[in-house]
Amino acid sequence: MTPPPPAAPGPPPVHEHITDAIKEPDLVRLGPASVLARFETLKVYAALGAVRTLLARGTIRRGQTLVDSSSGIYALALAMACHRYGLRCHIVASTTVDATMRVQLEVLGATVDQMPSSQDLRLDQERRVRRVRELVDGRPDMHWMRQYHDAVHYAGYEEFADLVQAALPTRELTVIGAVGTGSSTGGLVLPLRQRGVEVRLVGIQPFGSVTFGSERFSDPEAIIAGIGSSIPFGNVRHQLYDALHWIDFRHAMAGAVGLLRNHAVFAGLSTGAAYLASRWETARNAGRMCLVIGPDTGHRYTERAFARHREAPDPRSLKPHQITRLADLTPPWSVTEWGRRAYPEEPTP
Repeated sequence: MTPPPPAAPGPPPVHEHITDAIKEPDLVRLGPASVLARFETLKVYAALGAVRTLLARGTIRRGQTLVDSSSGIYALALAMACHRYGLRCHIVASTTVDATMRVQLEVLGATVDQMPSSQDLRLDQERRVRRVRELVDGRPDMHWMRQYHDAVHYAGYEEFADLVQAALPTRELTVIGAVGTGSSTGGLVLPLRQRGVEVRLVGIQPFGSVTFGSERFSDPEAIIAGIGSSIPFGNVRHQLYDALHWIDFRHAMAGAVGLLRNHAVFAGLSTGAAYLASRWETARNAGRMCLVIGPDTGHRYTERAFARHREAPDPRSLKPHQITRLADLTPPWSVTEWGRRAYPEEPTP
């Protein structure tokens, strides 16, 4: 029997600004109990929420210059928010920011300081923070957005929580996403838990990040900028996370290529890592709805990852090393039940 055609949709909204159009993700079913929230740039929620809140508080004013460090998608989101609200924008950009991103920032009116080429993302991040401090010390009129530390970046994600709750009306949900600054996963999960949804939060980390204790490792090919950190981030609330997956570049590439091959979704490496983790998580929690967060598209990874698609292993052949202690952490892929504990762990009284 031929299914009936879908009902005619209502008229599409006419947006006042592009940020309204791109802030909502495309929701794509990956399996019976798995959905991908794929964004063009996830951090539009963070930037819009933060800028609106700071304007409402009187912390910033129209015409003022906002400055921050970024490896890419926050830079574009902040430049768009500044464009919308009549603010100036200055970005201290990672070496990983490509020409396409930089041109967009400049046309939007942002000024850009880009760090010199470096294979050491830790050095890159330290240079960026040092440069921001120099700028703020010399220009008191600048407002440092501090996306890594100012909890104002949580504010915008409540709108994302509204969307998730409307699209996935369930009382039990697994959310899988890159930890990064902590704001996107934390900002989504906190309001959902406050509304009574039982959320299992699974974080993705690269090897070499201090955020959850893998700094003793290095991943020479790692270009998954933004999902880990070489410095502690104040916006990461470790007690929110139920489980952690540490995934190296090659496995993240396998996930991203697999996502494109299996679902025709072109998304970034952190999405690939989350997709890989979701396959393992859903196999162990049958029937529980899983939401995979895909923060950006795959364009900036085309040459360094997708062009190497023939090298990518089949995700079905990959499995993690299960650990109970950080001392047992092992590349290329490890997983642990974090159990919503602090890090560094609070001393026993």
